[in-house]
Amino acid sequence: MSAVLRLAAAVAVLNLIPGVTAAGARPIATGDGVAPADDPLTRPMALDMAGEWLAPVPPQRVFGRSYLVGFGGLSVALIDTGAGLILIDAALPQAAPAILANVRKLGFDPKDIKFILSTEPHYDHSGGIPALVRATGAVVVASVQAAEGLRAGRHAASDPQHGYGGAWPAVARVRTVRDGERVTLGRTAITAHATPGHTMGSMSWSWNACEGRKCRQIVFASSLNPVSAPGYRFTAPSSAPILKGFAASYRGMEALKCDILISAHPDNAGSGRYASGPGACRRYVERSRRLLAKRLASERKRP
Repeated sequence: MSAVLRLAAAVAVLNLIPGVTAAGARPIATGDGVAPADDPLTRPMALDMAGEWLAPVPPQRVFGRSYLVGFGGLSVALIDTGAGLILIDAALPQAAPAILANVRKLGFDPKDIKFILSTEPHYDHSGGIPALVRATGAVVVASVQAAEGLRAGRHAASDPQHGYGGAWPAVARVRTVRDGERVTLGRTAITAHATPGHTMGSMSWSWNACEGRKCRQIVFASSLNPVSAPGYRFTAPSSAPILKGFAASYRGMEALKCDILISAHPDNAGSGRYASGPGACRRYVERSRRLLAKRLASERKRP
């Protein structure tokens, strides 16, 4: 039976542990001005992909009271439940000010954000969480395995990208959920779907959004990319749990009711900021399946 998370009368303020990569102190544009280089929670991570990932785009309504408040290369979703707001993902540390600004542009008060749901413990999706928690007092929710990475602010040992090293702002307290459990607030229930592979703790989220009598099931899918740090081999015996995780994720994602797909990286779902119509989640799975098969074949050619 699915357990249900309900907002307590008083939301506990999470303790934050600063910790970021030593990536250089120069400011990086966030789409809403420049993140201050001296703030440990928004200190810019100087990454080759930062400019593309954080390309500014206006906030956008997806369907009903579900919105996008993220960027051209990183999705961040906002759900108005009628009893508070829920955010999904948080992009890079320096992205937090722009996310808050986009929430305000839609006419909402960031202080009404009650939950932040995490798809995976990677800096490009969770790096901004501590700064957003500081600004809102929201409760962070993730899978059990992802929570370990969020609390550490580092890649898990089992992560194919562990070899990259580095660190980012860590969250001391994370509420955990398991596959099939729900986060319920106001009129909205969001279901957690374990999506291992890209990381073993990856979690996708789905909910029902309505406009009058017309309703659509929205899926915010965690990354399913078979990418890794140099030297990692998906064909190694130690990677068997990762491959098993991808297989389980493919089965689960293909079985989901999926009218609208938001992927953690928008370009993984298609050409727009989200995909809609029959088969969106199945196409997302097929893309990953092809990439993984190509990666495995390549590794087998070079023992």
